[in-house]
Amino acid sequence: MGSINLKMKKSVITYILFALIFLIFTACTENETPGPLTRNYKQEMKSFVQDLSTWSKAINPSFVIIPQNGHELITKDGRPQSDPDLNYLSAIDGVSREDLFFGYHKDDQESPYNIQSDVAFYLEKARLNENTVLVTDYCYTPAKVDTSYARNARNRFISFAASHRELDNIPDYPSEPVNVNNKNILTPDSIKNYLYLIDPESYGNKLAFINAVKSTNYDLLITDLFFDGVIFTPDEVAQLKQKANGGARLILAYLSIGEAENYRYYWKNEWNTGKPEWMKAENPSWPGNYKVAYWEKDWQAIIFGNRDSYLKKIMDAGFDGAWLDIIDAFEYFEENGEK
Repeated sequence: MGSINLKMKKSVITYILFALIFLIFTACTENETPGPLTRNYKQEMKSFVQDLSTWSKAINPSFVIIPQNGHELITKDGRPQSDPDLNYLSAIDGVSREDLFFGYHKDDQESPYNIQSDVAFYLEKARLNENTVLVTDYCYTPAKVDTSYARNARNRFISFAASHRELDNIPDYPSEPVNVNNKNILTPDSIKNYLYLIDPESYGNKLAFINAVKSTNYDLLITDLFFDGVIFTPDEVAQLKQKANGGARLILAYLSIGEAENYRYYWKNEWNTGKPEWMKAENPSWPGNYKVAYWEKDWQAIIFGNRDSYLKKIMDAGFDGAWLDIIDAFEYFEENGEK
């Protein structure tokens, strides 16, 4: 009988100990402060692009919107096997990507095969849904330049082999754009080649830059809205649209929508000492560029939606569209949160 009581006591004690452990664990779990709900950063960027596209096309239905990088946005949930996001793809006129075949790790060096295949898979989804695909490879050795153009052509992508990462020059090779033509280029789907030149100040002055571009036969020019801090006039933009062989080209203005740049007209002096809440960490690779909470209305109002916005200045200057950069800012927030 005593042995039975002892066993019962041990069982009761064991039960109480397990119960106490359970209660302590449960109490700790319930008292923990729940973290904020995770924001869908990819969808926030899609919505941003779609909204600015809707706004600009309401003013000018033929205004071209082409985002650079952020290829995961092409599908509904960012996975390669998912269906294309037709709402996003219908809001834009093309997609662009850097470093597809050359330059991912180092200029003039072939990009890793898995990058080539994975990214090309996304881009193909966009192409099959009637979006022009443009690829900028960073290479300068003639054989690698030829390889870049050949590989992109096989994939039916329009490409540019940039010999300078700074995008501050017209490459010497090839001497003429690939698939050169004298047609009037009116829409992105008729582009056969393009020139990406967003840092024109090495040309010394506006006139020298304009004349340098006019001497080429590229179908599309991507450049900055400003030269030495001064906006290109509609007359100057009209000159830039002229190909040397008599045809007309499209011209798009570079616009960073995922980072604020401290050399832009919208930068306020007080931001040097106290930044707004929507401005986040500085980009260590590009000093003076700061990640932004791109879903915030105050930042979006700088980019579009009013007569003083960046996008309206691009339209007023006579550009045919906007080339949107830092689309992949969602990657920073997915990794670091909203800090």
